[in-house]
Amino acid sequence: MTPGRVHVGGADPYDVVIGTGVLGELPAMVGDRARTVAVVHAEGLPEIARPVAGALEQAGYAVHALPVPDGEAAKEVGVLAGLWSSFARLGMTRTDVVVGVGGGATTDLAGFAAASWLRGVRAVLVPTTLLGMVDAAVGGKTGINIPEGKNLVGAFHPPAGVLCDLATLVTMPHEDYISGLAEIIKAGFIADPAILALVEDDPKGAASPDGPHTRELVERAIKVKADVVSADLRESGLREILNYGHTLAHAIEKAEEYRFRHGHAVAIGMVYAAELARLAGRLPAGDVRRHRDVLASVGLPVSYAADWPGLRATMTIDKKSRGRTLRFVVLDGIGRPGRLEGPDEELLAAAYREITP
Repeated sequence: MTPGRVHVGGADPYDVVIGTGVLGELPAMVGDRARTVAVVHAEGLPEIARPVAGALEQAGYAVHALPVPDGEAAKEVGVLAGLWSSFARLGMTRTDVVVGVGGGATTDLAGFAAASWLRGVRAVLVPTTLLGMVDAAVGGKTGINIPEGKNLVGAFHPPAGVLCDLATLVTMPHEDYISGLAEIIKAGFIADPAILALVEDDPKGAASPDGPHTRELVERAIKVKADVVSADLRESGLREILNYGHTLAHAIEKAEEYRFRHGHAVAIGMVYAAELARLAGRLPAGDVRRHRDVLASVGLPVSYAADWPGLRATMTIDKKSRGRTLRFVVLDGIGRPGRLEGPDEELLAAAYREITP
């Protein structure tokens, strides 16, 4: 089957290629100016990183594999500094390329390493998880975590290309695949209700990488993100809608010391944002129920219990805040995102009570 392509516009346009067995597209993304390619990969994925390196070696590049810790443990200052030192030892110049292979944490790290080395070298991303394909690898946001919060240090650095090989999805742990579905469903709520219909018609199929609509769901979610990012790379306005559910989600992740799956936190965060919008008189109760029903149908959580004051304090340093004023992405209807700025504290607490089991 011919690979699908989604174009991401803007000042530095690139393509996202989606299909099965698409590694042959990689050398063209790296380009003919590079001599050295650093393949930054999750250390738990050598069986995926090897064919990536092999495709590049066959194309004539000097390829160096640089394993990094799996998951969020990769997004630390010490790991980033280690990559910089490796780049220096390899003599990487501004025409050389970083290729990131792995889940969203790995591509976030690889992208930031590329953005910060010599003030910016090209990055090509090969996401291997559903979450990485539909969210982290597309859009040019890169970053690492610090103890005070997630992704607080980073840069906007669009990749030269993104390669989504759907064959890697069948190797994912089931819960991680389900986690990635949260970002696809988010795209349905903020912009493309056809996604919600596909999930509602066949929740079991949606929850499987072998489902009949997997490629369509992935392509639709990427198209939503591409359209938004093309219009607003630096999150000055429209792009904020991609953060639907993320304000509470990031607070949950920090409270759980980043051991909580991102998509699970986003699912809870979307239900919270829906309840917040309902209590503010902006979203019908039926749409809130639809949030709960769609997310639960594929096995995502829709409730959470923890110390509210702690979560509330963490939300204050959310990247979408202005000063100490909280800004939430909410819906005024399915596919109709908006903002809620500076909501009353009792409203925030009341919405949280609605998602507490």
